[in-house]
Amino acid sequence: MAATLCMKLLRNQGWAPLIQSVRHGSKAVTRHRKPLHIIKQKLLAVTQYIPPARVVPPGAYPAENKYVQEDAGLSLLLKKDLKKVFEESKMVAVVQKNGSNAEDMLILKHRLCKHGIKVKFFPNQVTRSFLSDSVYCNMAPLFIGPTVLFVSKEPKVKEMLSALRASPQMTLLGACIDNTLLSAQGVVSYSKLPSVTVVQGELVSGLTMLTSRTASMLQHHPARLSALLRQYIKQQSPDDGAEAAPKAEAAT
Repeated sequence: MAATLCMKLLRNQGWAPLIQSVRHGSKAVTRHRKPLHIIKQKLLAVTQYIPPARVVPPGAYPAENKYVQEDAGLSLLLKKDLKKVFEESKMVAVVQKNGSNAEDMLILKHRLCKHGIKVKFFPNQVTRSFLSDSVYCNMAPLFIGPTVLFVSKEPKVKEMLSALRASPQMTLLGACIDNTLLSAQGVVSYSKLPSVTVVQGELVSGLTMLTSRTASMLQHHPARLSALLRQYIKQQSPDDGAEAAPKAEAAT
């Protein structure tokens, strides 16, 4: 009776014992999944079910209509003119104009016209469309931004470069000279080569010198000619040359 009354009084006063027993739940154990053996992995990969491709019956979907965009009449005309330019010209240079006005362009045209170089304007879209189906397809990356063509029937590279030096707003991107694609540095190197007439003159002079020396040798006495021929044969034969080498060493 006294114990029950004491418990009621303690409960009413809000007293709690100093030591309380708290029951904790057991910790959860996470079991990690063991990796499969390599042979079992291969077996599962080989025996994996691959469903067959779904066959669509014909007529289930509407047919796709292919629209072929045809070139306009003006584009076809420009392509014909561009093809004619590439066929008739041995030099086709691509130049980019950066902020050049009409007056500067007119002065440059006048300078180039003195040397027989013409300036042609073609839209980049038409030019790239033409080059994609021609042997000059490697020139397509040059046509970016505002570009013009310098064309001439003969490769007059030095005259073109001298005219471009006076127009700093014009930048040379590349050129096709004698069916050979050249970069801007390649065009500069090409301009440093001697002309065809100079090379032909040097070749003719060299051949003339050889024929003149041959003619002068044939005018000598036959005995001297035979001696020269024997000496030439001895120099060309490997056996005699090998024998002559030890003799020369013994003489020294």
